Amino acid sequence: MDFQSAFPVWKKLNRIQQKRILDSLITQKLKKGTHLYNENMECTGLLLIKSGQLRVYILSDKGREITIYRLFDMDICLLSASCMLNSIQFEVAIEAEKDTDLWIIPTKAYKSIMQESAAAANYTNELMAARFSDVMWLMEEIMWKSLDKRVSAFLLEEASIEGTNELNITHEIIANHLGTHREVITRMLRYFQSEGIVKLSRGAVIILEKEELEKIQKA
Repeated sequence: MDFQSAFPVWKKLNRIQQKRILDSLITQKLKKGTHLYNENMECTGLLLIKSGQLRVYILSDKGREITIYRLFDMDICLLSASCMLNSIQFEVAIEAEKDTDLWIIPTKAYKSIMQESAAAANYTNELMAARFSDVMWLMEEIMWKSLDKRVSAFLLEEASIEGTNELNITHEIIANHLGTHREVITRMLRYFQSEGIVKLSRGAVIILEKEELEKIQKA
């Protein structure tokens, strides 16, 4: 798929605006583990993922991480261009969880399009509202859900993403996604193992009883 087909408001832009985007458009290939954006980097721009997987997360002053959301094929990330939105004061970090190909509309080009095109401005507002909903959902998860439910939900989500019950993932990575300490995750996973729900090995978690994880998540 080409950029023109993937960008949601492409057909609502005039030819001059379309040319401005194409003339400034950047393509980039990221290796797994690459950090694309954080508060110490310059504003990146609007990201559109051609293929791959990105993780958007917050990093606390003490170095603890928590995932806000993940992005997959044809998803768009606007928070990497939050510096062009005066009302947004929200610092995030973005890393590639898998090898990723993406398009980048530089901040200056996209900002000019937003100022001229009602369709682009409306789409941007809708996108920001959706991401704000993701943040509010995350806050509710942290405040109201017990850790066993959050770990269960994460394992189920990971199994769905990877298409397998054999997850090559460390306790540290799970802790970073959920915003807690590795030791806490280790204790919870060992409890799941004692109940026959998962099997643990070095750098891996094997789900044995997906139905039990679903029960814990919904309890």
